[in-house]
Amino acid sequence: MQRRKWAVLALATTLLTGGAVALATSASAAAGCSVKYTVGSQWQGGFGANVDVTNLGDPLTSWSLVFTFPAGQTITQLWSGTVTQSGSTVTVRNAAWNGSVGTNGTASFGFNGSWTGSNPVPTSFALNGVTCTGGTTPSNPPSSPPPAGTPVKIMPLGDSITGSPGCWRALLWQQLPAAEVDFVGTLPGDGCGFAYDSQHEGHGGYLATNVASQNLLPGWLSASDPDVVLMHFGTNDAWSSLSTTTILNAYTTLVGQMRAANPNMKIIVAQIIPLNPSTCTECGQRVITLNAAIPAWAASLSTAASPITVVDQWTGFNTSTDTYDGVHPNDAGNVKIAAKWLPAVQAAIA
Repeated sequence: MQRRKWAVLALATTLLTGGAVALATSASAAAGCSVKYTVGSQWQGGFGANVDVTNLGDPLTSWSLVFTFPAGQTITQLWSGTVTQSGSTVTVRNAAWNGSVGTNGTASFGFNGSWTGSNPVPTSFALNGVTCTGGTTPSNPPSSPPPAGTPVKIMPLGDSITGSPGCWRALLWQQLPAAEVDFVGTLPGDGCGFAYDSQHEGHGGYLATNVASQNLLPGWLSASDPDVVLMHFGTNDAWSSLSTTTILNAYTTLVGQMRAANPNMKIIVAQIIPLNPSTCTECGQRVITLNAAIPAWAASLSTAASPITVVDQWTGFNTSTDTYDGVHPNDAGNVKIAAKWLPAVQAAIA
């Protein structure tokens, strides 16, 4: 079907960004970028666009660019990169041949898309998990820990494994110095047999992909202002047959939102516990595939100012003995989960 072109537009937006880039490691390393988004043509229900990403900081060996369409547009074809889209959130990763971008070098990609109602340009971009905020800055600025004597705020983030009742949180809190930690979140805790600091963000039934695409996390972060996020997320996404790439793209969006709230956020991410519900024989392998990809994903986004630590919650966890339904931990499972988190949390608050 021939598409009737409405107009050729010279519509572009340029953003200077000062977000950190994971691959820069020296104390004097700098990070930053500019993004030029140009709609070259538009017709009824469709459009074509080009995006130029100029690296203003240290050389990159790989990159991913995340942005959100303001009016629900959809990419239908993309070249010079690979694309995934969850709702309005788009993640474009480099192709095999354009991942290396030197200082002041540019990587470009183009795409065709569809729209309904209107076609406004995106106004915010994130490079390698860090929200683009303007300027060129050191990639590892000195962290600003809480003042001496101030408890470190820890936000447990996830689904029902974290929050319903999530008694591993109680066991973990019990093993930490109470005066040095403050568990935070907008949700109150359930009873776990003893008094504990029970606030959290463990939302039963939630998908990490939905939390990312619906922009739910920024409000939770604003309400609690955590220093550390403890994330066990993705069980419902795997159960819903979402791909590892889609889930990791959601993780990337969440990391960017965490760092926008606190550039020095310490992020602890779980390789999630096994999943073996009676109604899903494929779920176990989906979790294995996701967990196998998490370390490389974390390494690509971790920075000195905002490190991502991976905790293996999968190894040694048995759904037959450590859950009551193949999904949710029982008392034995809660003990194992708390024990796995403990060293990483101790390091984060040290």
